[in-house]
Amino acid sequence: MNAGIELINRASAAHRLAEFPAMLDLALRAQAHARAPYSGFHVGAAVLTGSGALHGGCNVESASYGATICAERSAVVGAVSAGESVLRAVVVVTPTPEPSSPCGICRQLLAEFGAEVLVFAASSVSDAVFATTLGDLLPLGFYAAKLDEAVR
Repeated sequence: MNAGIELINRASAAHRLAEFPAMLDLALRAQAHARAPYSGFHVGAAVLTGSGALHGGCNVESASYGATICAERSAVVGAVSAGESVLRAVVVVTPTPEPSSPCGICRQLLAEFGAEVLVFAASSVSDAVFATTLGDLLPLGFYAAKLDEAVR
């Protein structure tokens, strides 16, 4: 496992981020609303914004798989729609004993908010939590600054 990614428990996550318990609760409630008729993989997420607001989201699958939206992106879209422009942390919950991290497209969208965003991937069926930053989760990520560096 990457040195910047740690396997901890929920109590340790709460010690690292005071808002973790509220975020976990919101993510678990969102997970209960997931629409996953094809994969059966129900995911919930919560983001903590710069203002301290929490926004939840769940995955919503479509028979046209490309139209499916992941829980993390759903939460981010809700935060941005509410006028937020800064993300401090994200919690994603999956129904696996060992937590599942955000997928590649979610990592890329989260990268829009900076490498320092805290990422907690939690299990909804065990006490396990992965804790990291987006920068450690997405090394050599494609950030907006690269667009400014382009030779034109």
